[in-house]
Amino acid sequence: MSGLDLAAATAAAAPVLIGGYAYVGYPLALAALRPLVGHRRVAGPEDVTEWPEITITVPCYNEAAGIAATLDRLLAADYPADRRRIVVLSDASSDGTDEIVRQYHDRGVSLLRLPERRGKSAAENAAFGALWGTIVVNTDATTVIPPGSIKPLVAAFADPTVGVASGRDVSVSAVAAEANQGEAGYVGYEMWVRRLETAIDGIVGASGCFYAIRRSLYPSDFPEHLSRDFGSPLLARVAGYRAVSVHAAVCGVPRAGELEQEYRRKVRTMARGLRTLWFQRALLNPFRYGWFAWMLASHKLARWLVYPALLLSLAGFVVMAARSMLGAMLLAGVLVGVAVGWLGWRWPWSAARPRLLSLAGFALAANVAGLGAWRRSLGGTRDAVWEPTRRVT
Repeated sequence: MSGLDLAAATAAAAPVLIGGYAYVGYPLALAALRPLVGHRRVAGPEDVTEWPEITITVPCYNEAAGIAATLDRLLAADYPADRRRIVVLSDASSDGTDEIVRQYHDRGVSLLRLPERRGKSAAENAAFGALWGTIVVNTDATTVIPPGSIKPLVAAFADPTVGVASGRDVSVSAVAAEANQGEAGYVGYEMWVRRLETAIDGIVGASGCFYAIRRSLYPSDFPEHLSRDFGSPLLARVAGYRAVSVHAAVCGVPRAGELEQEYRRKVRTMARGLRTLWFQRALLNPFRYGWFAWMLASHKLARWLVYPALLLSLAGFVVMAARSMLGAMLLAGVLVGVAVGWLGWRWPWSAARPRLLSLAGFALAANVAGLGAWRRSLGGTRDAVWEPTRRVT
C-alpha cells in the first residue's frame, strides 16, 4: 500500500475512529475505571436534615398553550411550599403567556418579563436579583417534572463538594404521535454515560431541561451567546465543585415531533456548546484538572470532532475510488447510506416512517447539524435569541 493509499484510508476512517472512541471506547473506559478509582456516592433525601430554600426558574417564550400545566405540576411537587419560590422568566412573550402566569401570583409564582427578546441566557441573567434561598432549580416550560423529582435533585447538595446537580432525562411522546424515535435512544445512552461519570468524578454538562446550581455559583453576567446548562458545571469546576447526575431526579422531555425541528435545535445547541467549550478551554488541561479534563475532551470535544472529520472522510473515499474498484464500491456504499438517511429525514408520505428509516434519518440529521454548528460557531454567528422547539406533548 502506497503512502497515498494509507493516507486516504486513514482519512476515510477518521469519523469511525474518533466516534468509536467517543461513543464506545470512552464509556467502556469509564466502566473499567469505576472499580479502580472507587464509586462516588450522590447524596439522597435520607441525608437531608432540613430542606433548603430554593428558587425554581422557568424561562419561556410564547408558552401560553402549556405554561399553566407546567406551573400546576411544579406547585404540586413534593417540596415544602414555604421553602420554595417559582419565577417565570418571560422573554418578551406575546401570546398571552404573561397573563396566565400572573394568575398564579397568589400561589407563590412571580413573573419576570424582559421588555424585548434577548434570549434564554439573558432572561436567566435578569433573574439574578429575584433569586431566593441557597439553591436555584432550572427547568423548561415543556419539561414534565414528576412530583417526587425535586427533592432528590436538591438533596445532592447535602454533599458540600457538589455545585451542580442534573436531572435524568427520559424521552417521552404522546401515545398517538409519530415522534422522533432516534432521539429517545440517544437520550437513554447519554444518561448512562453521565451516571458513569458521576461515579468516578462528575459530569461535564447538565440537562438544560432540569438541573440545579448553588446560588453562590449562579452567574449574573453569563455571556448571552453561550450555553448556561453546559457552562454551569464548567464554572462549578473552576470554583472547586463538581457536578453530578441524579438518577432519581427524573424529568420527562417530550420528543420533537419532526426531525426538522430536532435538526434546528441541534445546530443551535451544538454551536453554543462549541463556543462555551472555547470560553472555558483551560479546563482541558489534564495537569490542572485531571480526570475532568479527560472527561471533557472525551465526552464533548471528541464527539464534536466527528463532524469536521466527515469532510476529511469524504475526501479519503474519493481518492480511494479513483485508485481502486474496492474504493469505488466503498464510496458507492457511503452514498447509498446517505440516500437512505435522507429518505428517513425527508420521509414524504403520510404514513409513519419505518423504525430503521427513522434511525437513519436521525443519524443523518445529527451529522448535518454538527457540520452546521461548526460553520456557525467558526463564522462568529452569535444566536443569543432562541426559538424554543415545540415538542410533542
